[in-house]
Amino acid sequence: MVNWKVILGIAKTHLLTKIKQTSIAALGVTFGIGSYITLVCFMTGLNGMLDDLILNQTPHIHVYNEIEPSKKQPISLYNELKESINIVHSVKPKLSQKKIHNALPIIDYLEANKDVRGALPQIKTQIFYIAGSIELGGNLTGINPIDEAKLFNMEDYIVEGSAEALQNTDNSILLGIGIANKMALKVGDRVQVSPINGGIFPLKIVGFYQSGIADLDAIQSFANIKTVQRILGKANNYITDINVKLYDIEQAIPLSEKIEKQFNLTAIDIKTANAQFETGTTIRNLITYAVSITLLIVAGFGIYNILNMLIYEKMNDIAILKATGFSGKDVQHIFMSQAMIIGFVGGVLGLLIGLGLASLIATIPFQTEALPTVETYPINMNPLFFVIGFSFAMLSTFLAGYLPSKKAKKIDPVKIIRGQ
Repeated sequence: MVNWKVILGIAKTHLLTKIKQTSIAALGVTFGIGSYITLVCFMTGLNGMLDDLILNQTPHIHVYNEIEPSKKQPISLYNELKESINIVHSVKPKLSQKKIHNALPIIDYLEANKDVRGALPQIKTQIFYIAGSIELGGNLTGINPIDEAKLFNMEDYIVEGSAEALQNTDNSILLGIGIANKMALKVGDRVQVSPINGGIFPLKIVGFYQSGIADLDAIQSFANIKTVQRILGKANNYITDINVKLYDIEQAIPLSEKIEKQFNLTAIDIKTANAQFETGTTIRNLITYAVSITLLIVAGFGIYNILNMLIYEKMNDIAILKATGFSGKDVQHIFMSQAMIIGFVGGVLGLLIGLGLASLIATIPFQTEALPTVETYPINMNPLFFVIGFSFAMLSTFLAGYLPSKKAKKIDPVKIIRGQ
């Protein structure tokens, strides 16, 4: 039966009598775990910010009616020429509309799917922006602003104004920041827009949109769906695009294939649309975790070396303990207890230092046009990182204490005493 009260008492005495070495061992754990927490919180925060640049604004599935040439040209329908090789030059797209046929029932069908978080209609059209003598070509997208803010975080890219203002104000527009700068416009002004089929429509500016991509901000603006339908002279069921948001992004590919077959539409999933971005994200995450694991391993070897030296310096104490009746098992428990105490104290201090440094970084100003609403460096305070850090502190000190203590267990006290 192990007398833990005596074992822990001796371990405590050993630690306090060599307080300098104990502190160095604990600090080795502390700085190793603190560095790991700080690094992984900071790097995963940055990776998350970079992912948000694309993923926040990209639907998991984009559904639209692609205008393309007829697969079967008239000449191929003649039986007399079916054995011949037909070459047709300057093939024109077939005459069709951009709108999605039965768009509203399709949206209702998609939203009834348990995997779909939301399906939002859009109308995309080309227009001219007119302010005085200035005319600029660009794109106008009709949206449901409140739903876009809810599902695609649109508010993160509105630098002035709000989605609610666009929703509640008739004949209003959320203007790209690049257009506003070129035309010297401000919120409350009116800008005239002209669709490619003619006509001029004045719209009130209720806010500015900034995606962080200068070329896009110089042409892109948003308006309420009803406003765009009115500008184009279309009915209330005129929809050109459907953006689908899923609960699980992994369902994007099979659902997009199902939509294409069922409705004879083009459905592009997010993985296909952003294949290169996915590769970049994977590489950044690999680098983050590789560096983090390296930090932990280096800290583990440091802890082992310190505890190993601590046990060799305690040879006389080990001999005395064994000579007074302590078994090899008891000696091993004493040094294992020391290691675990060092690991616990160092691990807790490491978590506190990591939390403090990560919180400090989160207050440092950080400004980027890519994410105009981000004011400080992004930090990812995932509790899992703290659990991993503390678990590694305990595991590394256990292993670092176990290997030397196993040697201490086998030491012959007579040889040590004779050597003295």
